[in-house]
Amino acid sequence: MTSSITRLFTLVCLFFPAYSSLLYASHGVSIDGVLKYTEDFTQFSYSSEDAQKGGRLVLHNIGSFDKLNPFTLKGEAPYGLENLIYEPLAVSSLDEPFSLYGLLAEDIAIADDQKSVVFTLNGNAKFSDNSPVTAKDVAYTLHILKSDKSHPYYQYYYHDIISSEILGPRRIQLNFSQPNRELHLIAAQMRILPKNHHKMNGFSDVSGVGEMTSLVGSGPYVVSQVNMGKSIIYARNTKYWASDHPTRRGMYNFDEIVVKYYKDQVVALEAFKAGEFDFLSVNIAKQWARDMDGPKFSSGSIIKKMFPHSNNAGMQGFVMNTRREIFKNPLVRRALGLAFDFEWTNKALFYDQYTRSNSFFSNSYLAAEGTPSGLELEYLLPYKDQLPPEVFETSLSAPTTTGKYRVRGNLRKAKRLLAEAGWTVKDGMLVDERGKKFTFDIVLVSSTFERVMAGYVKNLKKLGMRVNYRTIDSALYVERLKSYDYDMIVSTYGQSQSPGNEQRNFWHSSTVDTTGGYNYAGVNSQIVDDLVDKVIYSEKREELIASCKALDRVLWYGYYLVPNWYLAVHRLAYHNKFIIPEKNPVYYNPFQLLMTFSLKDI
Repeated sequence: MTSSITRLFTLVCLFFPAYSSLLYASHGVSIDGVLKYTEDFTQFSYSSEDAQKGGRLVLHNIGSFDKLNPFTLKGEAPYGLENLIYEPLAVSSLDEPFSLYGLLAEDIAIADDQKSVVFTLNGNAKFSDNSPVTAKDVAYTLHILKSDKSHPYYQYYYHDIISSEILGPRRIQLNFSQPNRELHLIAAQMRILPKNHHKMNGFSDVSGVGEMTSLVGSGPYVVSQVNMGKSIIYARNTKYWASDHPTRRGMYNFDEIVVKYYKDQVVALEAFKAGEFDFLSVNIAKQWARDMDGPKFSSGSIIKKMFPHSNNAGMQGFVMNTRREIFKNPLVRRALGLAFDFEWTNKALFYDQYTRSNSFFSNSYLAAEGTPSGLELEYLLPYKDQLPPEVFETSLSAPTTTGKYRVRGNLRKAKRLLAEAGWTVKDGMLVDERGKKFTFDIVLVSSTFERVMAGYVKNLKKLGMRVNYRTIDSALYVERLKSYDYDMIVSTYGQSQSPGNEQRNFWHSSTVDTTGGYNYAGVNSQIVDDLVDKVIYSEKREELIASCKALDRVLWYGYYLVPNWYLAVHRLAYHNKFIIPEKNPVYYNPFQLLMTFSLKDI
């Protein structure tokens, strides 16, 4: 991956004889080799030169937390911990589709065969205990994250990074199992952990207030106070090594960041309006449309504003656990999709704020459109006899209820599909040939979804199904997700602008039985496996696009979920105390945007 700003080390084999091929080195890396920022850039364009340091930012989160290690499976870590305490080798640019610029690493060298990458660490990089960040820390981090002590997600995400070689105190080579257009990016995103401190204090045991001394990272903040499950305070690291680094200048401007926990989003909104915390990302349409008004809003004391973004919206849906016998037949899953009246839901509950999802890569150039052609069709043709005809003949389109018969027409179709699958109505109940009743539970983590489910369950009842839905405690919900102990859930599959290894954890058959994985639907398909591999190992942009679109179609017509909706803006409200940069990022989440803010009166 070369570019006009990339330096070719023509004598690399003389100086580093262990390398079997040439290396291309740079201050940053990207998918296509093109970088927006030159080597001498001073800060990102979406950060402000006039940002003031100081003051206290108070945030909130819903639920609770019971550990201080964000890298393990058991328990829930507090909001912000991973991002504020631990730093990666390189950081994302939020105004490019997929580019990273060196932070802990001052130089990133990619072998021309793309089977290895060498990181040269910044000589100034230090952990919060003032010890230097070394190649040994990088090697340790890779080892511990790929071990069974860490969350299984990392084992899959770093699956193709097979080994490390320490070349010097600040130089390390990571080796890959095979060429992959994004493995050097995946490696660069790794948040580096302190080997010596973990050796003394343990890794997986960082879970209690008394063990905060083990929270040593190289980030802009340290943990100063914890009220387990209720609040956490992050204090600026006054000796932060990268305070004037180009990727950090004008960012992380608060002296303290406090996170308070609330059990309920409705209670949290009232607390926000009362001034208990400063910033709110609103994900409930009713709150945005009806509950955010009053004197403080009209006076400008609280600002309510939509911030556009170009994020890949991915997919949110009512996910069916196909590990359950009741959901194994795709005809049944398709019937369940026909029972959801999105148009009524959007109008009656969401004030027409949302767009229906028609892709697993919604709001993105990767979304499948029309019927397959070209390279996309070439990827699908070997499986033509195994796939439903719709994959080749029909564009991706969710059922609608805008026609003459509205939802009744869809329910008739659903009834026919269920009959074809062996389910018929007897005495008002949908049963199979053995008389087994069609009944299942929907587990929710937010009570606000109950009003959505009420209408959906009412339609399912018309088909003879008996469906219950209930909201449970967030900690219990997380544990049930980890063990796939549910029939149906509401889940979101977030996608980047350049999908890759995370697709294996979402859809690959190897993750079906992995505790703590993200294959919530239990997808177990060789075709999906093959297309996931094509996504991961595509070398050119056109191959990535074609493989994502092919995967999109196969997942869509597998009917693993009932598609929901997305929003191409962030709905944000905040107390009028911030200085906000003139230019916003392009690809970002609310937390990333907030970290470019500073306080007016300090």
